[in-house]
Amino acid sequence: MMSFIIGNEIIFIPLFGITVFIFAYFTSDRLIDFLHRKTLGSREEVLGLMDRMFIDTDRKKVTYSMMAMSFGPASIVFLVTWPNVFFGAFLGTVLMIAGWQAPKIIITNLWEKRCSRLVDQMVDGMTIMSNGIKAGQSLTQSMERVVENMSGPLPQEFGLILNKVRLGMSVEDALNEFGDRIPRQDVQMFVTAVVILKETGGNMAETFQTITTTVRERQKVEKKIEAMTAQGNMQAIIVTLVPLILLGVFLLLDPPYVMPLFTTPLGWVCLTLVVTLQIIGLVVMRKIVTIKV
Repeated sequence: MMSFIIGNEIIFIPLFGITVFIFAYFTSDRLIDFLHRKTLGSREEVLGLMDRMFIDTDRKKVTYSMMAMSFGPASIVFLVTWPNVFFGAFLGTVLMIAGWQAPKIIITNLWEKRCSRLVDQMVDGMTIMSNGIKAGQSLTQSMERVVENMSGPLPQEFGLILNKVRLGMSVEDALNEFGDRIPRQDVQMFVTAVVILKETGGNMAETFQTITTTVRERQKVEKKIEAMTAQGNMQAIIVTLVPLILLGVFLLLDPPYVMPLFTTPLGWVCLTLVVTLQIIGLVVMRKIVTIKV
């Protein structure tokens, strides 16, 4: 019975439309909120991350770029698959959502790399600050030495802290903002240690040396874990791509054999299930091999 309904387009298409309408009617508020978070909300996250990376941006340019990456490929695919309207609309919608999310994924990846590089620079930065404290310099003076002798994200963040201090903000508040801006454990440890030492007193140079040793040991463990889980990450990528590669091979060698996947309602359902299960499998495998230190 089910195979007869799915195989009969005259029955399947109206039933599918009615089901979508009922689902959209009862979930419209949540659906609108979801679409807002995935579109305009995604744009705000992209702009926020670019601002944290000290990248001057124009809101209109970012909006136009995201719209071009989203609606451009979707429109092209819809026109290429014409007159197969349903398949073109389905594939175009998928590409539109993926295109709108792509900038956020790219910028987030760049932001994570920047944070990782900042943490890596903390070893050299803390060493310079420790030597400056031993030479009789203040905390801000030792941070100025880091800005003058290093390049990269850590001097940029220290330069921002120093500018805020010059404008009248307390060192503690500027450091707390630094900790909120860079959500990494090593940064939080540095900020907490400095704030406590500023209030209670203590050997700041020795504290910086301890932080340097802790960061260096954590980095060793992280590099070892990355080496041990590299094979698992590669296996997850390969297992996810194999069905798509085989589909492309069949399209080149024997197109009539796989065209029902793109031209019949049952084929659309199968493609949707395959893509969904592949994405779920990739996410699960990546989470299994991801170990946080």
